[in-house]
Amino acid sequence: MENKKNAAFGIDIGGTNTVMAVVSRDGEILGQCSMPTPGHDDFRDYIVAINSKLQQLASDTCGISNIAGIGVGAPNGNFYSGRIDFAPNLPWKGKLPLAETLQEVSGLPVTVTNDANAAAMGEYAYGVAKGMKHFIMITLGTGVGSGIVINGEIVYGHDGFAGELGHSIIDFSDDARPCGCGRKGCLEAYTSATGVARTARQFLSERSDDSLLRKLDVEKITSKDVYDAAIQGDRLALNIYEYTGEILGKAISNFITFSAPEAIVLFGGLAQAGDILLDPIRKAMDKYTLSLWQGKVKLLVSSLKSSNAALLGASALVW
Repeated sequence: MENKKNAAFGIDIGGTNTVMAVVSRDGEILGQCSMPTPGHDDFRDYIVAINSKLQQLASDTCGISNIAGIGVGAPNGNFYSGRIDFAPNLPWKGKLPLAETLQEVSGLPVTVTNDANAAAMGEYAYGVAKGMKHFIMITLGTGVGSGIVINGEIVYGHDGFAGELGHSIIDFSDDARPCGCGRKGCLEAYTSATGVARTARQFLSERSDDSLLRKLDVEKITSKDVYDAAIQGDRLALNIYEYTGEILGKAISNFITFSAPEAIVLFGGLAQAGDILLDPIRKAMDKYTLSLWQGKVKLLVSSLKSSNAALLGASALVW
C-alpha cells in the first residue's frame, strides 16, 4: 500500500553535531535543529535526546501523524544491520544499535546508512543526479567517501560496507603516505582536504620557488589556504591542485571501468574549488579512461548545499 504520509525525518550524525530535519516528500526542508553529538555517556540517552528534538520538530511543522519514518546518515552506518560499527570519531565505541534503539524510542520505522551514501541518495532524489540510474558520488572533505548507485540503488555489498573508494590504494610504494585507516597509499591520503594540505607541505619542502604559502606556518596550512593562493595565480598552489586532480582523475578512470556510470558527482568543500581542480581531473580522465567509455561519463559538482545534502539523502531513505 502506498505510504500516504508526506514527510520524513532526516538525521545527519557527525562527530561534533547531530543535525535533524523534517523533510517533505518533494525535498523541502520544513524545519531543522541540531544538538552536540558528545555529552551523553550512555548511547541510549543520546537517542532519547534525539527523539525529544524530533518530536518538537514535528510539533512545530507538520505534526507527528504525517511523519512516515526516520532516515539516518551516520559514520560507519550499516544499512543491513542498522548499527554504527566502530566509528572512530564518535564518543561511544563498538557496535551501536542505532536503528533498533531509535525505533523503540520513537515508534517510527528507521533506516540507516553511512554519510556518503546518504549524500548520494540526496543527489539522486533532489540534485544533479536526479533521474540517473548509474552514478558514483565522491565526497571530498576531511576524508574521501563515496556512494555507488547502480540500477537506481546504492551498492552495499554483502556486509553493508561497499563503496569505500577513498580507501582504494593508488600508491603501492614503500614511502606511500600513511592513511587514517592504518594502511598506506590510499586515495584519501592524497585527494582529501587533509591530503591537499599534506601535498602543500611536501611541495614547500621539496621546492624553492616563491609562493604565498611560504608566508604561513607550514604546519598549519589548510586546503583553504592553498585555494586562496591558487585563485591569486600562485604557481606552487596551482601545481598542488594539478597534482591532486591528476591523482583523482586516474582513480576515477578505474572507477568508471568498474560500474560504467553515467556521471561522477563530486561533493564537499574541496569540490567547490571549481576548474582549478576539475580541469586536471578531466585531463586525467580523458587520458586514462578506457576508450569504451571516453566522452560518455559526465563530471559534475553537487548542486545541493553541503549542510542539506545528508539530511535530504537520509530522509529519502524513508521513501
